[in-house]
Amino acid sequence: MKRIPTFTSRLYAPLRSTFRSLSVAALFATLAACGGGAASNEGSKTPAHGPSGSPQVAEVKKDAQAKFNAALDAFVEHDKANDWNDANCAAVAKQFEDAVSAQGGRFAQATFNAGLAYQRCNNDKEARAHFEQALREDPKFHNARAQLALYQYKQDGNEDAAITALQQAVIDAKFQNVPALVNLGMFQMQRDSNVAGQGCNNDFDCAKLNLQRALAIDDAYMPAFNQLALYYFQLAKKRAGVSAVKSTARGSRGRQVTTNAVTVRRADVQQLELAALVCSQAIRKNANYAPIHNTAGLIQNELGQVNGAVSEFAMAAKLDPKFFEAQMNYGSVNLGFRGFEQAQAAFAKVLQIRPNDYDAHLGMALALRGPITGSEPDYEARVAAVQAELDAAKRIDPNRPDAYFNEGILIMEFKAKAGASKEKTVAALDQAAASFKTFLDKAAGKPEYDAAVHRVKGDGTEKDRGRLGDIEDMKQFLNMDASGGAKR
Repeated sequence: MKRIPTFTSRLYAPLRSTFRSLSVAALFATLAACGGGAASNEGSKTPAHGPSGSPQVAEVKKDAQAKFNAALDAFVEHDKANDWNDANCAAVAKQFEDAVSAQGGRFAQATFNAGLAYQRCNNDKEARAHFEQALREDPKFHNARAQLALYQYKQDGNEDAAITALQQAVIDAKFQNVPALVNLGMFQMQRDSNVAGQGCNNDFDCAKLNLQRALAIDDAYMPAFNQLALYYFQLAKKRAGVSAVKSTARGSRGRQVTTNAVTVRRADVQQLELAALVCSQAIRKNANYAPIHNTAGLIQNELGQVNGAVSEFAMAAKLDPKFFEAQMNYGSVNLGFRGFEQAQAAFAKVLQIRPNDYDAHLGMALALRGPITGSEPDYEARVAAVQAELDAAKRIDPNRPDAYFNEGILIMEFKAKAGASKEKTVAALDQAAASFKTFLDKAAGKPEYDAAVHRVKGDGTEKDRGRLGDIEDMKQFLNMDASGGAKR
């Protein structure tokens, strides 16, 4: 998603976290909880393959099977209780490893499930090592290959390699690995190239085909529903129509100025309604799956149904209080209609989850700034709290323009007006101008900031000199002498 430095934050979706800067750890947790890495038990005979890859059947020893079943029961119980911690993860992993030892080695399913147990506690080093071992034990073990594809993407960001590995996992599974099909579709949507596949013309077509395959196998698999809804949501963006609108800005001396017509891309309503329908069907199957509510909120917001969006984001955050995107979206959409108290609470939760997230600090700054009127007895403390959030954002990413833009607004609209003297007010206005100029430097060459750049610079005419022109006018007014003439 583009970064837009405005008074209101943008929305955050799984598309952002997986398509732009994939949080593989978060994805692993979702997959595991929903069956993507579910511990498996195929009975007393476990498929194994020799070095040549030719199928063989290895009899699982009775003792090994008993240990495997006990480990599997423990794994499921901890999932139900949601009480995973380092000790529990290590204990369950040890149970699966004991099953491997009882088998005399080469028990790929048990090795894989031991890796899953470590993954539940974000011990990625041990998890990856076990998945690699499982794949060595059985080169056709598609669950391990699919998990390793995600780890490799986290390491190198190579979506082509991730797609290739997932395609191999899908083939090895004879198109029966539902989570691998969903993840393959997700990465194909991310790549969005013209690469064709069997039965599909490009990545987007192939993604839809793989998601439909997943649902044909398991019509209750919620991540497949969620990704299909996101497919239609993204398709709506791709098929956006263009309309021309006039915009107004406050020019120098406070006059309202109508700017040139600008083009606004509006998402395709038909595709958005299809996305909403998928969400509705999914929620009827399982109303407790938080990501589908977050996706529904994004769609409702795009359709202009703000109340519905708020409700869906709130439900997603309630179902999973650690769901970063849902909390961000709930805070952002509340900012849009001045729900500052709700936005502050949401961003506070976000910062507990990710203390060093730039956008969370920026959102908190906007939520804190919004209700300030200037009449509060703790006015200066409130302004200082906003500045502290902006400073935190600047430390996290000094090259992003957003915080400097909002800092200019804060200084110009709040700090300058609190100046105890003409000198302090002028100094504050100079500081605001400096922040705006820093914003312009950092926004140069980045089209996503064009609207904000215009608000700072104006259109170059005397009627619209932007924020910088307004600052000069304010300074000129302050420097007028008693006779009404400007000081030279």
